[in-house]
Amino acid sequence: MQTNVLDRARAVLEQEAKAIRALSDRLDDRFLQAVDRLLHCKGRVITTGVGKAGAIARKAAATLASTGTPALYLHPAEGVHGDLGVVTADDVVLALSYSGESDEVVRLLPTIGRIGACIVAMVGNTGSTLANAAQVTLEVSVEGEACPLGLAPTTSAIAMLALCDALAICVMEERGFTKEDFALYHPAGALGRRLTLRVADVMRTGDRMVVITGDTPLHDTLFSISKARAGCAFVVDAEGRLVGIVTDGDIRRALLRDENALRRATRDAMTPDPLAIVGNPLAAEALAILEDSPRQPGEAPVVDAEGRPIGLIMLKDLLRAGIV
Repeated sequence: MQTNVLDRARAVLEQEAKAIRALSDRLDDRFLQAVDRLLHCKGRVITTGVGKAGAIARKAAATLASTGTPALYLHPAEGVHGDLGVVTADDVVLALSYSGESDEVVRLLPTIGRIGACIVAMVGNTGSTLANAAQVTLEVSVEGEACPLGLAPTTSAIAMLALCDALAICVMEERGFTKEDFALYHPAGALGRRLTLRVADVMRTGDRMVVITGDTPLHDTLFSISKARAGCAFVVDAEGRLVGIVTDGDIRRALLRDENALRRATRDAMTPDPLAIVGNPLAAEALAILEDSPRQPGEAPVVDAEGRPIGLIMLKDLLRAGIV
């Protein structure tokens, strides 16, 4: 039984992959026209469809909106009961129906025509009512469904979904949409945080960092680190420029070498010329600097252009901020 199930699953995947490959081979000027219509749309892209095509239309609207093309989904049944009011003459309606004869979608067409919105149809039948009403028609016909009954939209749905993705990505690239633009629309996600959160947003400042001079007794430095819960202290020269760093680990190692180390100057235990983050780069860039360093530090000073400490960046704070 297990072998038969796996064989069937592989057959479904192969049939759907074959349909997408065939769709790729059929791309022509009509696809270019569809990209141009969406790219130069002065209003919004209104996607619509019912059943499985409706689910794909919802996803298409979400993908378009997140990649720089204002878009929303219109349920066709709600459309004929007043929601067609969202459609304007400046909009492009991306209508999905494999048969091209879905009653709910077809009922929208006369009103959309009177409104004056452009219709881009995605159908399996280019002689259908929907195809004939559209200014641009994209064909997504497949040889057959992966469903053994030939009834459930499977292969046809995957082909429609893939073509919607291709359309959205091509429009995005033609628009010059950048990763910074993408982050603007995804501020709450991990990707958005990686592309927008900067060192200044997560670094420790004020009494949460320790800045000392090299002649400060190591005993005092240890208490200052403990009070700030910082894990390290920055050692500066007379002009306030960073010259070294001393961590909890440095102090432990100093004590193992010399039981009187706490009475000595901090400069005797510090690491000179430490790794430092300059300015206010992205927090993700700071994380990469920490990870790429041969020392693999768990923290690093943040310094200004003159080399003066302005903050403390800690690996655990970056983790807590969701950068990783």
